[in-house]
Amino acid sequence: MALKSTIYKADLQIADMDRHYYADHSLTIALHPSETNERMMVRVAAFALFAQERLEFCKGLSDIDEPDLWAKDLTGAIDTWIDVGQPDERRIAKASGRANQVIVIAYGGRTSDIWWQGVRSKVERLRNVTVWTLGENVAPALAALAERTMRLQCTVQDHAAWLGSETADAVPVEWTVLKAPANARPAAHGGR
Repeated sequence: MALKSTIYKADLQIADMDRHYYADHSLTIALHPSETNERMMVRVAAFALFAQERLEFCKGLSDIDEPDLWAKDLTGAIDTWIDVGQPDERRIAKASGRANQVIVIAYGGRTSDIWWQGVRSKVERLRNVTVWTLGENVAPALAALAERTMRLQCTVQDHAAWLGSETADAVPVEWTVLKAPANARPAAHGGR
């Protein structure tokens, strides 16, 4: 018998002063049996940092043809494709051909550095791809926020972000931009 996903619920308040985006989102998040709380909460942080009206969670680990999050335009075309973790260069290239913009949020400290060195030469040629790596302690700190029912707040100001809950202190979400899209306007979230 196959294991089922565990369902988490989150009420997420976002105050993104850099992009002038202020909204409340009620999220239903499926934690795949092979997924960790760290990865799930990085997906939640990615949602908060790139939130827009049509951004939604996808099947992710359950379907290799879908990202962790995406936003589609009114015609059904993929506008934004967001993957978390360390996807291989073929997956990133395929996403680059399917979406207007691709965002990869890597985490894991040293393993992310090794992953980036392995995919960098191919990924840097893809004009519509952005790659971030989270600070080494961010994912474990985000995992500590995980509860089956969460009330989260995300504040973004001056290229810095914090994600917190009613029951835990806010976690500073630090990142480094490894690759920005070619000919990009200044990013709303520049990181370090």
